Amino acid sequence: MAATVLDRTPTGSIARVAAGTPSYRRLVGLLAAGGLANFAVIYFPQPLLPAIASSFGVDAGASGLAISATTAAMLLGLLLSAPLSDRIGRVTAMGGSLVLAGILSVACGFAPTWEVFLALRAAGGIALAVLPAVALAYLRDVVRTDAHGRANALYISGTALGGAVGRLAPLPLAAIGGWQVVSVVLGALSVIIGVLVWWALPRDGAVSMPLRIGDLLGGTLASLRDPVILAVCAAGALAMATFVGLYNAVPFRLDAPPFSLGAAEVFVYFAYPLGILAPGLFHRMSRRLGRALTSGLGALATLAAIALLIVPNVVAVFAGLGLLTAAFLGTHSVLTGWVVARAQTVGRSTSRASSAYLLTYYLGSTLSGAASTHLFADAGWTAVITLATGLTAACAVLFLALSLRGSART
Repeated sequence: MAATVLDRTPTGSIARVAAGTPSYRRLVGLLAAGGLANFAVIYFPQPLLPAIASSFGVDAGASGLAISATTAAMLLGLLLSAPLSDRIGRVTAMGGSLVLAGILSVACGFAPTWEVFLALRAAGGIALAVLPAVALAYLRDVVRTDAHGRANALYISGTALGGAVGRLAPLPLAAIGGWQVVSVVLGALSVIIGVLVWWALPRDGAVSMPLRIGDLLGGTLASLRDPVILAVCAAGALAMATFVGLYNAVPFRLDAPPFSLGAAEVFVYFAYPLGILAPGLFHRMSRRLGRALTSGLGALATLAAIALLIVPNVVAVFAGLGLLTAAFLGTHSVLTGWVVARAQTVGRSTSRASSAYLLTYYLGSTLSGAASTHLFADAGWTAVITLATGLTAACAVLFLALSLRGSART
């Protein structure tokens, strides 16, 4: 059936969806599918960086731009996302962004030059910013309060599955027609899911607001005036920088001695699905231990993963990537829920706070994603490990500060 507006109570407020109902399952399932498509399109180049570099005749250091161009452009998209969704509606914004990003991903598969490829990836990044910026605020508005945490965890699991698809789809698809086929197929998937999101998700009933130029920057960054939101955003940036930096560099690590795996390096990405259940686990832990302590445990798990990635053994690398993925996705799921809950507590816009979190999150991804491949090319794997360790240690310090502040539950 066509998209509907949620029923309202006699007072005019929205009757929110309860957990376990068919409406809840459809809503969370579609958002998770949207996250899957979104993150698959963002990260599919990661295991294919050596092949993409060879295809366009660029070096290993420059190849990281295949992802950094997208995540850098997402910074602009995140400034636009909340004001745009306030203007045209969150469901329309999310569905339209998936369709546009999918079309641009298909076009990437036919890019004649490296410069055109990067331009298309950057344009896609602006569109890809919308769904992650809006989805959690949308869930906050349309799902009953007692189901927020679980709904957030399921959505993050969908994005995790998207990351897994983006890293594992190259196995069969690249064998058929190279990285170009991967780009086209995942782009088509994004278009299909975008149409379903627009058609089937209930509207949140929000009143259309005018799109003001001042909101593009000030409305989002104003959320960072709250010290807890600022600290959570900074922690998200550091965690993401660690995660993307290691994943960007590891294909080149496995392509070089003592591994010299060649195309077989893609098989280590089967470690990625090990982390898909982590958001649900971390959600349950945070209810018992508090958000700060749970996130701190995620930082410790990340340090353990980094230690495993030092070992020159394929099994250790596989285990390290699996633990890294679980620690990151679990921590990220806690932080995304934390920043939206905090915004609601202090009376700030939840969509603006979510955009602020993702703005810093993708800034970390962009800087570290490009730096890690250059570090590997110039100084080897030890330099990449040193960077990741320093970023994670800084992240742990932030969680300790938040725990001491007593802000873990607000």
